Amino acid sequence: MIARGCVGWLRVCVRAGHLGRDRGAGRREGHDAAPAPAGVPRRLPEEGGPGQPLPGPAAPGHRRRPGRARRRLLRHGRVARPRQAGWQKGCGLREELSAIVPYLEEMKKRKVERWNQILDVIGKIKKISSEIRPADFVPFKAPVDQSDLSCRRLEELRMELQSLEKEKSERLKQVMDYLNTLHSLCKVLAVDFKQTISDVHPSLDEDGVPMNISNTTIERLALAIQRLRETKIERMQKLQDLSSTMLELWNLMDTPIEEQQSFQNITCNIAASEPEITEANALSIDVMNFVEAEVLRLEQLKVSKMKDLVLKKQTELEEHRRRAHLVGDEHYATQFNIEAIEAGAIDPSLLLEQIEAYIATVKEDAFSRKDILERVERWLNACEEEAWLEDYSKDDNRYNAGRGAHIMLKRAEKARVLVNKIPGIVDVLTNKVIAWEKERGTEFTYDGVSLLSMLDDYRIVREEKEQEKKRQRDQKKLEDQFKAEQELLYGSKPSPSSRSNSGKKLTRNPSAGTNRRLSVGGGPVRTPKSLTPQSRSVRSAKKTEDSGTLSPGSRGKGTASPPIK
Repeated sequence: MIARGCVGWLRVCVRAGHLGRDRGAGRREGHDAAPAPAGVPRRLPEEGGPGQPLPGPAAPGHRRRPGRARRRLLRHGRVARPRQAGWQKGCGLREELSAIVPYLEEMKKRKVERWNQILDVIGKIKKISSEIRPADFVPFKAPVDQSDLSCRRLEELRMELQSLEKEKSERLKQVMDYLNTLHSLCKVLAVDFKQTISDVHPSLDEDGVPMNISNTTIERLALAIQRLRETKIERMQKLQDLSSTMLELWNLMDTPIEEQQSFQNITCNIAASEPEITEANALSIDVMNFVEAEVLRLEQLKVSKMKDLVLKKQTELEEHRRRAHLVGDEHYATQFNIEAIEAGAIDPSLLLEQIEAYIATVKEDAFSRKDILERVERWLNACEEEAWLEDYSKDDNRYNAGRGAHIMLKRAEKARVLVNKIPGIVDVLTNKVIAWEKERGTEFTYDGVSLLSMLDDYRIVREEKEQEKKRQRDQKKLEDQFKAEQELLYGSKPSPSSRSNSGKKLTRNPSAGTNRRLSVGGGPVRTPKSLTPQSRSVRSAKKTEDSGTLSPGSRGKGTASPPIK
């Protein structure tokens, strides 16, 4: 009875060992094998092969009802039913026990291995969970017994482990990005990086200790980055304001370049944005104090030199007004009184700001007047050339072949071309001035005089000159015509050379004195052949032709006839 009980217990263990097997393989092998008679132990498919029954006693003449475990296995097709061989009929319990023990040991070994695999996976899950989850959070509970050691359970645990490893990798990447950003901010602000990350979590700065990548650590890192970035922006704006003030004071007091070199690495970031500032210690406390000290020194120096600065700015203002031809409007001078500064009645800083504002206004006006002023300069240059051409035309020796005569002739030709353009320049300039005054609603002045009135006066004077020249040309034409008629009627007057020749002849002739007396007394005088009416008419014709071939500029504009007495 004891032997039969041991054999039954071993059979149950063997059947229980089949629970850890692959069900698909058992099902396939069970369908292929023939059912064995009741009471005969079955050999495992991988050990003895299908259809090979274990030795044991056979029930004589009847079939014993299988137990509950066996019925479950038979229902799922996990127990092979091989046909009973003839040699198995005489096997006893000892032989059956000795055949089952090796399989039992193998199943125990596989059970232990499966359990160790499950424990290994569970241990990794717990470790990763402790790193990425809070301490009070339990994401997975390990099984307290070995009731389920199937492959499906092991696969589920491995899938969960893989998901946790992926989440851990993503968290590690996020933490490293945060640490890099935090390091760059600490470098710019000159803040201790190790102390900062130790305040977030000690494991971030310790060697040989797993880095804590929980949600709490990531949130603390994000808060630390936000706090340092706000500090960086605040310092950057303050430093840029100080740098702008420092540059203004340098320009105001003409600070040498040598003194500005030490601040070059600071002023270069005056227009930089927050991501562009990455240099080490660029926004440190020492740099901020250094710039503040320089600005304070310049402010104190500015107060001591305020009078000189006001005078300098006033001179600059006058120079801008002179270039813009705004001289003559000096009502602003009463506002910038140096005596009031010395007496303390006016704040020098306020006065300096007023002068700078006035300079800005003058510069704006000068820019709007630039086009008109350039045309005024062209007009004035043309007027100067016109005056020179008038003086040149009055010179009787301008056609003499002297040194530099050809240069003067070329200049005269250029001056005539420029003078002919004056009416067009005046018309365009007048239209420009009218449009400017209409747009601005104020009068355009040139050195305190209305430019339109200057242009109108010039037109009047030019018309008078043209009329005078025309009158002189007409008068000269009448004189030449009258002289020609007189020469045709009475002959031309002898030239000085002919008179000298005639005088020489008279001295040789003894009767010259008598003839002279007769001519003085009003008697008839003989006309020489050289002064016959025919010769006089030819000479007058040549003279008229020469006067007609003069250029318009020499006749109308260049030549001025003497007045008639």
